Amino acid sequence: MSVRRILFAAVALAIGFRLVFAAPAVAHTGNEPYTKDEDFLKEIGFDQKLGAQLPLDLTFTDETGKTVRLGEYFGQKPVVMLITYYNCTMLCPLLLDGLVRTLRPLSFDIGKQFTVLTVSINPRETSSIAASRKDLYVQRYGRSGAERGWHFLTGTADAIAALTQAVGFRFVYDRKKDEYAHASGIVILTPEGKAARYFYGVEFSPRDMRLALIEAANNTIGNPVDQILLYCYHYDPLTGKYGVIIMNVLRLAGSATALALGSFMVVMFRRDRRMAAADGEAR
Repeated sequence: MSVRRILFAAVALAIGFRLVFAAPAVAHTGNEPYTKDEDFLKEIGFDQKLGAQLPLDLTFTDETGKTVRLGEYFGQKPVVMLITYYNCTMLCPLLLDGLVRTLRPLSFDIGKQFTVLTVSINPRETSSIAASRKDLYVQRYGRSGAERGWHFLTGTADAIAALTQAVGFRFVYDRKKDEYAHASGIVILTPEGKAARYFYGVEFSPRDMRLALIEAANNTIGNPVDQILLYCYHYDPLTGKYGVIIMNVLRLAGSATALALGSFMVVMFRRDRRMAAADGEAR
């Protein structure tokens, strides 16, 4: 292979990685172009609406076929929400698998410290297919009690539109392919139903997820180490990730150094006093 071909392949690979990891993923963008009369890609997105209140009076259908009010899943725990659709064969399974891989390392459990809501954007999907997806991913998660805290919902077009608009999730139905074009990501919501954090893509950092859940829960979960991490890491809405706050790290390091130095001096002073007292008794 010539040097020119190698360079071309490297540039193409770099561009591909940038498209995948630098922006919210988009479903179903195959070789066949979208229709010209509908510029789908301009309509697709996942806009951050931090602090936005979900319309908790909306009603959906859960995986058992029961009509439920959205507010039933809020009130005590933070909520991780995914907006997908169950017959999706490309991006949505990657998102669900990525979430499972993110949650497994956490000491927090679905149904105990937080709730997960998976909501379909396809109003034609039924509770039976929602139930099959729930069985699959609860099994992959592999922790007891998760079935009580991970819910798979379907709903009417009006309910779906109201929910997605509230959190900034923009998608388009491709009539030609009978598929939905949409972005990929998750929203972390407070127990009151307000959007607290957004994570984009199909793979998420377990550390970022843990910090987001602790913040969304108003620090009612976690441990003292988590509080130190929250002091040193800050959520950046531009990137949808937690980054290091250099000044806070320096302050913490300075405080630790001063504490260590002070402790050393106290120990040395006490030792000197004991030695002086011992010399006095010997004389």
